[in-house]
Amino acid sequence: MEEKKPGFIRRNFRRLMTLLSTLRIVVTNLLFLVVLGVLFLAFSGGEIPTIPGKGALVLNIQGSLVDQKNYVDPLVRIMGESDPSQYETLLQDVIDAIDYGREDERITTLVLSLDDMMYGGIAKMQELAPALQRFRDSGKKIIAVGDNYLQDQYWLAAQADEIYINPNGAVLIDGYGLYRNYFKQALEKLHIDFHVFRVGEYKSAMEPYIRNDMSTEAKQANQVWLGALWDEYVVGVAERRSFSKADLNQYINQFDQRLADYQGNTSSAAMAAGLIDGIKTRDEINRYLVDVVGAVDEDGNYQGIGFERYLWVKNIELSEAAESARVGVIVAAGNIVDGEQAPGAIGGDTLASLIREARRDATIRAVVLRIDSGGGSAFASEIIRQELLLLKAEGKPLVVSMGGMAASGGYWIAADADEIWALPSTLTGSIGIFGAFPTLDKSLAALGITTDGVGTTNMAGAMRIDRPLQPIAARSIQSILERGYAQFITIVAEGRELPKSEVEGLAKGRVWSGKDAQRLGLVDQLGTLDQAIASAAALAELDAYEKQLIDIPLTPQEQFLRELTGEVELRGLMLAGGIDTRFLKQAQQWLAPFKGALSFANSMNDPQGLYLHCSNCMAP
Repeated sequence: MEEKKPGFIRRNFRRLMTLLSTLRIVVTNLLFLVVLGVLFLAFSGGEIPTIPGKGALVLNIQGSLVDQKNYVDPLVRIMGESDPSQYETLLQDVIDAIDYGREDERITTLVLSLDDMMYGGIAKMQELAPALQRFRDSGKKIIAVGDNYLQDQYWLAAQADEIYINPNGAVLIDGYGLYRNYFKQALEKLHIDFHVFRVGEYKSAMEPYIRNDMSTEAKQANQVWLGALWDEYVVGVAERRSFSKADLNQYINQFDQRLADYQGNTSSAAMAAGLIDGIKTRDEINRYLVDVVGAVDEDGNYQGIGFERYLWVKNIELSEAAESARVGVIVAAGNIVDGEQAPGAIGGDTLASLIREARRDATIRAVVLRIDSGGGSAFASEIIRQELLLLKAEGKPLVVSMGGMAASGGYWIAADADEIWALPSTLTGSIGIFGAFPTLDKSLAALGITTDGVGTTNMAGAMRIDRPLQPIAARSIQSILERGYAQFITIVAEGRELPKSEVEGLAKGRVWSGKDAQRLGLVDQLGTLDQAIASAAALAELDAYEKQLIDIPLTPQEQFLRELTGEVELRGLMLAGGIDTRFLKQAQQWLAPFKGALSFANSMNDPQGLYLHCSNCMAP
């Protein structure tokens, strides 16, 4: 039977509704863009930003230096309240701005204004240092100014030609330490049994749940890598300030005596120790910079432009034609989590899809995987590794660049690379595996709640948290862990072309600095991300190439909003509601151990409950 066609009126009514729906979408999007345009003009003072004809590039880093920003809805960022402790600055943006400024005749000076920088991390700052050296080599001066200098702020300031501090300011350096809270007694009082399974005597991630203190093995291992990182910090300062490592350590270890010698005047104590070059009020610093920079704005301040605004305008000015051959750069930052994840975490499926995209793109001739992760899900780590093997099978060189850390699961996905690059202070290794399973039967019993029933097999109900952990389940978990550890050893041995016996000696959950890892064969070269990219291009035999960041695509509206919020972010928001940023910096340091632990706990979704994670790597 022939299907009856809709009548004339019905057909045209449908067409009319489709047209009205299309018009509604178009008009809504136009209004959306108009509103954003108005917001942009309001925030930018009604003018399109320009680079002054003569002035300073101001390195006004805010929040934390990161390889990849956590995803925040840009509209929420515009309309919501700003939390300075959550602000993030892309490391590559800072490096690009410095390199552009070095060759820009309009930029006469680089000013390091670091009061709003809350966390840098020694590895990321070491990656930034060569860019600062290139700027100095151009003959242009770098000057650091600040009210106070915390530990990370001071390391960057030390890379400047001159450092100035407020008369009531201080240089506060306290070294690196790893102190954790231990919950065994608390869990006992709550009648919670925390069953921990691990392979590797130095795999101490779960010690806080089964001990009241740090084990001797963990203390020994942690002291090694903490000492290695602290040595990198001290050397980086001492070489620039022309005093010995012993001088800096003595200043810190005898800080009370130093202050007593100068009647509690922290700025004078820093000056006498050679940590700074001068003590100036804000007005004195401004008048000094007016002379150095050689230009003044309409308000009488030295002429300068913040690096984010400078980079935004500079990218508009530069419209170079793209080369046909490209080196793809994929960033893997955060905890490794199963499934799809937004930036800020490494989703096994998400990262695998980006690697697959690079593999299928004929213009991508080599790939650099930038890792900044302490690991996470064992299953997700293996999904990522399998996709990387497919990339290599296509004949595309794979180079890994390690950021602050690439440990445990982060090393699992790195081991098969053609080359591994790290910073001297990168934390890596932590070759081990663990599982954890809490049971609450005793807690419930204390409340008068019991569990009983029947099952058809020995495994039925064996993994219920309201029952004691059954021996068959415990033995099964340990067996799976031991197989995972053996797999980890094999992956590293084959990927690094090392004997298994040698890898076993380097494993057991131990954490290594990048410098030590290179000496031991776990890392090939020490250097920056840019050096790793150049090496990947050389492996692909590319003479001319461009870098291509491969990341999760944004919708046009999200992209526009991101550009907008990147341009109009107001420094004044750092003081919104009378918040003292110095308190926020200190509070962030206090809460860092809890934040890292909670972040990992929230991401524990491995299908088998198995984790390749370096909890200790969250410290410095």
